[in-house]
Amino acid sequence: MNYALHNQELGHTVENQEPVIFMKSDSAILKDGKPFFLPDFSSEIHYETEIVVRICRLGKSIAPRFAHRYYDAVTVGIDFTARDLQRKFRSCGNPWELSKGFDGSAVVGTFVPLEQVGGDVQHLDFHLDIDGREVQHGHTSDMLFRVDDIIAYVSRFMTLKIGDLLFTGTPVGVGPVSIGQHLQGYLGEEKLLDFYVR
Repeated sequence: MNYALHNQELGHTVENQEPVIFMKSDSAILKDGKPFFLPDFSSEIHYETEIVVRICRLGKSIAPRFAHRYYDAVTVGIDFTARDLQRKFRSCGNPWELSKGFDGSAVVGTFVPLEQVGGDVQHLDFHLDIDGREVQHGHTSDMLFRVDDIIAYVSRFMTLKIGDLLFTGTPVGVGPVSIGQHLQGYLGEEKLLDFYVR
């Protein structure tokens, strides 16, 4: 919930005073262009395109002014969400990790050094194409909570470790995927993500 227009499209009317955090297990990570297989427990899997930063230093209780020292590379990723399960869990007031943390739900592209894309994580343009048509477009300057503030917030509660991946929220334009679709994610004009839905 880090982009205002996305919050509107999902009907969230409460303005969050702190970042909304959830976790995905390591079995959720899908990389190297491997296909994403639609799970049998959901009939409504949605893509959510996000900028992902890679943690490069061990850190706890990191001050926002030092947070930039704790990541060194970025990519485009997909936070796949079982939207039907998420609605069900939320309506009962239950945790909704199962709707987001299932196997293969954290797709990550090729990481590039932050310096290679301008050095400023809050000045990145990214988009997702499905079957050659742009379906989602965002800019990190529109984030409600900056990357450094998210890192500071999360590290109050848990130690960040080398290799941890931080998905930073999705802009407006999320939607369903279906078998056979070709997803390609871009950071600027550079394609970093390329895989099929099976």
